[in-house]
Amino acid sequence: MSKKSKACHVATISSKHKGKVYKTVLLRRTYRDQGKVKHETLGNLTDLPDDLIDVIKRRLKTGIPLESEGWEIIRSLPHGAVAAVLGVLHQLGLDNIIGSQDDRTRRLIIGMIVSRVVSPGSKLNTARCLKRETATSSLGELLDIDDLDDRELYQAMDWLLKRQVFIEKSLAKKHLSDSTLILYDVSSSYYTGTKPPLVSFGHNRDGKKDHPQIVYGLICNDEGCPISIEVFEGKTADSKTLGPQIEKIRVRFGIKRIVIVADRGLITTNSIEQLRKTDPNLEWIGALRSQSIKKLMKQGEIQPSLFDEKDLPEIESEDYPGNA
Repeated sequence: MSKKSKACHVATISSKHKGKVYKTVLLRRTYRDQGKVKHETLGNLTDLPDDLIDVIKRRLKTGIPLESEGWEIIRSLPHGAVAAVLGVLHQLGLDNIIGSQDDRTRRLIIGMIVSRVVSPGSKLNTARCLKRETATSSLGELLDIDDLDDRELYQAMDWLLKRQVFIEKSLAKKHLSDSTLILYDVSSSYYTGTKPPLVSFGHNRDGKKDHPQIVYGLICNDEGCPISIEVFEGKTADSKTLGPQIEKIRVRFGIKRIVIVADRGLITTNSIEQLRKTDPNLEWIGALRSQSIKKLMKQGEIQPSLFDEKDLPEIESEDYPGNA
């Protein structure tokens, strides 16, 4: 099917019903489809002021830019990414989980979440991106928070912290079920200050050995959907965070039978032995170190045929000569 576009135009359509005349103003595009002229409606302009409709008609008819008629385009704020993320957030019901009332604090939290996805940055940078004078998208205007002060963001986070337990229980109720896989991992963030009570020196994943840090553990469902996060003191060993998280899953979330999936730094022999003293039905999936694998192979517990290299594809590239 071949279509040939023509210029857009404004069409006025009148209809009569019970002696009353109704006028509809439409923005349309005319095109030719297989020799037939067809019309596509792009928008309904009926509710716009008459003078604005006249401006649109004149602009489409003459092709003369608005600037020459006294209009000045100061700036245009990006909107597409903001609309997409906000749409998904509402679709997931996250706004109602954050807070049942559509008040300013909830809108500030939503603004920070969307900003983190669209344009990650510090809270000061987020405030600048939302403010009317320095806005980088339509987000601040859409949420009616484009007059905010950056201190409001920190106050909103304090409010959110008080609701963490409720929010996590709501997420667990929605995304977790009994007899399910639980994905768990740990990471850390370093600090340049020492005032926060949880900040201390420990195994630094960022290579910043001279900086204190915090450790945080993230619980996800089997599809990787985040459910809960907990912050630990920076010197806490990864394996030491597992017990409190399992207790949280069982007691707070009410999940009795779970299978924990974590890496070998978290699921150690000692940690499993300690946890099984209080929960003999605990199940887990982890990874073995190379020495443990070799030991099991010598004992005949692992069949080499499970790792057969037959029928494996080979890929060659000019960018990596001699490798396949």
